[in-house]
Amino acid sequence: MGIVDFVLDYVTDNFGSRKKKKRKPNQVEIKVKMDCDGCERKIKNAVSSIKGVKSVKVDRKQSKVTVNGYAEPTKVLRKVESTGKKAELWPYVPYNFVAYPYVAQAYDKKAPPGYVKNAAQAFPIADAPDQRLTMMFSDENPHACSIM
Repeated sequence: MGIVDFVLDYVTDNFGSRKKKKRKPNQVEIKVKMDCDGCERKIKNAVSSIKGVKSVKVDRKQSKVTVNGYAEPTKVLRKVESTGKKAELWPYVPYNFVAYPYVAQAYDKKAPPGYVKNAAQAFPIADAPDQRLTMMFSDENPHACSIM
């Protein structure tokens, strides 16, 4: 039945299928400065009123709001800003994802513990000669030198 299913899917996708495409749920992370429980509650109520939002998680210690659902990031950002708080999309990545965490543009004293700014200078260039040489003897490279 594999061939029949493949042909049926191909025909319905290419010749007049009127099915709605399913949207995938996304996760939006926003940085918002919150001082008290009232600020936290105000932001959570505002964001949860957006159509398509499934869950809202507020972490006041990291100044982070995580929204799961089908809402667009710009709508969520505007809704948070309508509460009177300054907000921006989450600019940080985990510390261990970055090759050079102490580059001037990546290191940020205000970043939560374990995070650095998402800067292009912090990520290695794939075609750099030093990167190729280090990957030649890496344990993660399946084609690495096996003499060791």
